Amino acid sequence: MGGGAGIAVPASHRLATEKTVFAMPEVLIGFHPDVGSSYYLSRLPGHLGEYLGLTGATLSGEEMLFCGLATHYSLSARLPLIEEQLGTLLTDDFSAVGTFLGKYSDPVHLNQNHIFHKFEILNKCFSHGTVEEIIHALESEAAKTKDEWCVSTLERLKEAPPLSLKVSLKSVKQCLMHEYRMTNQAIFGQVSKNFCEGVRARLVDKSFTLKWYPLRLEQVTEDMVNAYFERLSWDEPDLQLPSPNKLRGLSLSHVMSRM
Repeated sequence: MGGGAGIAVPASHRLATEKTVFAMPEVLIGFHPDVGSSYYLSRLPGHLGEYLGLTGATLSGEEMLFCGLATHYSLSARLPLIEEQLGTLLTDDFSAVGTFLGKYSDPVHLNQNHIFHKFEILNKCFSHGTVEEIIHALESEAAKTKDEWCVSTLERLKEAPPLSLKVSLKSVKQCLMHEYRMTNQAIFGQVSKNFCEGVRARLVDKSFTLKWYPLRLEQVTEDMVNAYFERLSWDEPDLQLPSPNKLRGLSLSHVMSRM
């Protein structure tokens, strides 16, 4: 979760179990999906990345395998044996490691509670270009269908500061250079001190009495959002990136064909 995902997801092999939980919940503390998540969230099937980035919702190990965040899946009881045998695998060939992990893979079946059974409605609602349109789509679906997922998703969106929602949505559609600038802006608080407020309330005081600024979506201006994607000052150096390696996720059609 959070920084832990930032370390794990770029790995060549990502082993999940029935106990694995993935989330990027930074928006709930007035921040935004960081540690490279804007890169891989934007490459997940359909609009799953927008959903995860805006709500901070969790994925199980099984769901991670289906969307490509995990490359292998094994039951947690196998982990001691996998670790022991992996230590005897004397090779620097990544494909050999993948073959090794494949021998210990367990079958995965998604029940009716998994997010992929909501993919049609998720893609319909989170495909919009603005937070207002996403919320309106969810509200419309909830009014028509009384769907519990729509209702709970709306509640999660309302927990986050409106400015973070708008910045995060733009981030998921962008990439690492913008993420770096957003992080600087959030930490230094030139536009809003929501990040400090979120950490204070949720992590330090645990009071959950949050004072977001701005408080409502209609109070968030385009200038506020755009400022998050600018340098702190004219002489602030930009992030220097090596050649990127793409996350090998599964396409939406591939995910649906496996269900």
